Amino acid sequence: MNRFYSYINTSLKLITSFKGEKPFAVFIRQFFSANKKYGSRDRRQISSLCYNYFRLGFGAFNLAPEDKILLAFFLCETATSEFLEKLKPEWNEKINLSLQEKLAFVKDEFSLAAILPFTKNLSEGIDPEAFCKSLLIQPSLFLRVRPHANARTLKKLEKSKLIYETIGEDCIRMPIGTNVQEILTIDKDVVIQDYNSQQVLNFFRKDVYQPKLNADASDPRLTVWDCCAASGGKSILLMDIFGNNLDLTISDIRPSIVLNLHQRFKRAGIKEYKYFISDIGQPDFTPISSDFDLIICDAPCSGSGTWSRTPESLYYFKETSISDYNKLQKKITSNAFPHLKRGGIFVYITCSVFKNENEDIAAFIQEKFNCKLLEQKMLTGFTKKADSMFTAVFQKL
Repeated sequence: MNRFYSYINTSLKLITSFKGEKPFAVFIRQFFSANKKYGSRDRRQISSLCYNYFRLGFGAFNLAPEDKILLAFFLCETATSEFLEKLKPEWNEKINLSLQEKLAFVKDEFSLAAILPFTKNLSEGIDPEAFCKSLLIQPSLFLRVRPHANARTLKKLEKSKLIYETIGEDCIRMPIGTNVQEILTIDKDVVIQDYNSQQVLNFFRKDVYQPKLNADASDPRLTVWDCCAASGGKSILLMDIFGNNLDLTISDIRPSIVLNLHQRFKRAGIKEYKYFISDIGQPDFTPISSDFDLIICDAPCSGSGTWSRTPESLYYFKETSISDYNKLQKKITSNAFPHLKRGGIFVYITCSVFKNENEDIAAFIQEKFNCKLLEQKMLTGFTKKADSMFTAVFQKL
């Protein structure tokens, strides 16, 4: 019994000392590195208690912290455990119930709507109840199989003992935490990329979109700028869609990100590309290259569509941040869009579920620039245990 109370006390210590200044995964890893007394089972249990606690978001603030930890464990876990049996046996008996049944069982202690009190800001297509339920469920791990590696990857998976499911031709879903590096070559054969992140550039897979490449030009490739490159997943996806027909430029505000991109592109076999480090939100911004045929703007955002992966971000989120991101997104799109060639394509992407960051920015781009909205989608991940993302595609007139 003392061991289980120790788990709760350690979890509360971590939760109260964490201030959201870094990813919780980094924070808790540093804690365990400095405290070697915790074994692997202890680390898993404490990590689970902390993450589940954050999943309740703004809810259950009327409960004592110890009770909130137990409530979060009951709602988020699905298997009976010695931990819950010792501390809350009546809940352990019902741990296998559906989430809806669990919510009904604890309705006096917890309201689902309390997880996110500002649902009025949600984009079209985001059902508030479905979104809040998704925050209580750990998402899946998704892989995108690169075009040349499909047969090889599936053969390796078939021989392995790993649990997996294929979705379409090149997407694989696995339980979160699966150690895929043991059997698959990351970035070379498969890319770790959320399901909807794999879908945001589907516009370019359609027959209706045929890039007009000038065959008489000395370099007939499509000039592309990934202006907020971050981890570079969408640049690799573009390469896999267009092959060697890209003249790629990437940029980001963070030097460390660009350094990591060099290593990732090397593993992915991408050798020819330009890059620069710059703050696109600044008034005096100028890119290093000329105008582009295609600009991908995966803009900085609240990340609310990924909160099931990083529930600590939900726990520390301030509603005022939505308008702050809206202002930043307007600055970035205002500075990036003018560098698009006439007839070129501009793709605006966020992993947000908020209208101010999605539809409002799409409307802003249409009002500010002479362009045509070709496609606009809210990609919800609720049914697939995936992230939710927004994408809008424009053509400059």
